[in-house]
Amino acid sequence: MMHALVAFFDNEADAKVRELQRRVGAKLEYPPHLTYAVASTIGPKVRKELREDLERLWMPDLWLHTLSTFSTVENVLMLAAVVDAELLAVHSAIHDVLAGHVKNPSAYYLPGSWVPHCTLVHNIDDDAMKAAFAEVFPVEPIRAKVREVSIVDTQTGEIDVLKKASTAPR
Repeated sequence: MMHALVAFFDNEADAKVRELQRRVGAKLEYPPHLTYAVASTIGPKVRKELREDLERLWMPDLWLHTLSTFSTVENVLMLAAVVDAELLAVHSAIHDVLAGHVKNPSAYYLPGSWVPHCTLVHNIDDDAMKAAFAEVFPVEPIRAKVREVSIVDTQTGEIDVLKKASTAPR
């Protein structure tokens, strides 16, 4: 079991990302999102504290701007988010709550290692990666407003909403 702390996008951004995913033949289990953290378990006490902290945080818009890849064991084609002070502040605040209170946090999502992105397609071979990149290049930047912040159980598919965008101070 893995728990992912994610931001889901507003309808317009969601539709734009889904169109790109469709064009590259992606079959993803979850709606388009940006992942802030992953751990084997994010328990109830930590979720309560996250809810409280997220109520005080303003969730900045995300600019999905750069078409890029992670060329690892499972190739990933993604849209990288523009990294700015607001995004890093939210990420840092989330990890301040999680630090020492979750099991097996993924190093890929820790401060200093995190590459904020939205996956377009993954687990494809090198030739499919090149074809997918060519299919969607160049990409128009997508402004994504955060619709909600949730924890997704990657085994069961259960989604626990921690914050709805309507509660964000503007």
